[in-house]
Amino acid sequence: MALKTVKEYIDSLRALNTRVYMFGEKVDNWVDHPIIRPSINCLAMTYQVAQEPENEALMTATSHLTGHKINRFCHIHQSTEDLVNKVKMQRLLGQRTASCFQRCVGMDAMNAVYSTTFEIDEKHGTDYHERFKKFLIMVQDNDLVVDGAMTDPKGDRGKAPHEQADPDMYVHVKERRPDGIVVSGAKCHQTGSVNSHWHLFMPTVAMREADKDFSICFACPSDADGIYMVYGRQSCDTRKLEGCSIDVGNAKFGGQEALVVLDDVFIPNEYIFMDGEYDFSGMLVERFAGFHRQSYGGCKVGVGDVLIGATALAAEYNGVEKASAVKDKLIEMTHLNETLYSCGIACSCEGCQTKSGSYLINLLLANVCKQNVTRFPYEIVRLAEDVAGGLMVTMPSETDFKSPTVVGKNGESIADVCNKFFATRPEVPTEDRQKVMRFLENICLGSAAVGYRTESLHGAGSPQAQRIMIARQGDMEGKKKLAKRIAGIEEK
Repeated sequence: MALKTVKEYIDSLRALNTRVYMFGEKVDNWVDHPIIRPSINCLAMTYQVAQEPENEALMTATSHLTGHKINRFCHIHQSTEDLVNKVKMQRLLGQRTASCFQRCVGMDAMNAVYSTTFEIDEKHGTDYHERFKKFLIMVQDNDLVVDGAMTDPKGDRGKAPHEQADPDMYVHVKERRPDGIVVSGAKCHQTGSVNSHWHLFMPTVAMREADKDFSICFACPSDADGIYMVYGRQSCDTRKLEGCSIDVGNAKFGGQEALVVLDDVFIPNEYIFMDGEYDFSGMLVERFAGFHRQSYGGCKVGVGDVLIGATALAAEYNGVEKASAVKDKLIEMTHLNETLYSCGIACSCEGCQTKSGSYLINLLLANVCKQNVTRFPYEIVRLAEDVAGGLMVTMPSETDFKSPTVVGKNGESIADVCNKFFATRPEVPTEDRQKVMRFLENICLGSAAVGYRTESLHGAGSPQAQRIMIARQGDMEGKKKLAKRIAGIEEK
């Protein structure tokens, strides 16, 4: 089974014994929980679109390990064309869901681990790369979702991992056995963790020799003994419990984040891909971050396409679509969105081959891409809110628009009043105006903010993280030499 159907994916989740907690209680049937299910639907779209003949070239690839047709989310990039297709695929899925489809982080983690394990083996004589290839074949053949887990709680950020008062602030090896290791700690903000079959854990920062026990990379099933997850809250999340689909905004799709706790979890040797090789922790972090920063030039652009379309609809429904100021705002939103896409494509086209044979993006341009993503979506959202107007955040509830409760002197109900005063053009149903306003609220301010606005700032590293990498990779000395050569200044 190289390509799962949506039904097969949903059924495979039901077969897991994943421990999920939310609002202080264990969620037994998390697959059908109204708060969680939209995020599952969103990830399921990565399976649905892969089954569509018109999207086969974009959504699937040929495994370089088995020759089988596989979902691109399980693929190891073999060319710059693969890198470009990744970004195009992510834009398409953003357009189809208007949210975070959660599978990118695992794809980026697998590509980073693939090339890094090759170079660890080359230096240290280990066999991590072969172990990882066997794991990867299993993932590809079964079309599994792998959650890439990098971000540790970090505790006192002024101290290194080994200096923490509580070592669990960073995932670490607690015990070594002949057949494997026991690990403890947690990973925060884990996108799609509940909806994943496996987790691929990586170090979160470059380590020193004293941090060898924290320099660990491994995979384990999401329902392994000792793993549990605490579901993250999102703005307006309990609206999904009210049975009012319009008020939710995007009733079908949504993102997901969780705290993943490792409570003395045993990891067999076959799933360990780094154990103490601290000198390669920085490479793994840098490559994963680069791949994931490239991703934002695709997924956020796709969601941006939908947001721009919803803004244009709001303008049309409000009767102001011909105003020059509104047209100019939509042009600016499009300009910013396409600039993000250009960065994602550029860092892909400028990629290069690693020692393992796989392809890596241009790290400098990937960081430039993500630096822009920390800014432009905020301006796109600001313009969307500007065009939509205050009704986006002041509109009565869906229940009010349907309430038969009489409030007027002539027998008018609350529904009559709301539908009267929030009407616009005669040809535009008031309900359609409701829908687009709530949809915009969802993307700009509500639960989808985790998949667009706020995540654009902190996902794949905060703005300062990209600036540090830009400083490292910007080749300032090389630029000074260019200036000296043309200005006639001799090298000393």
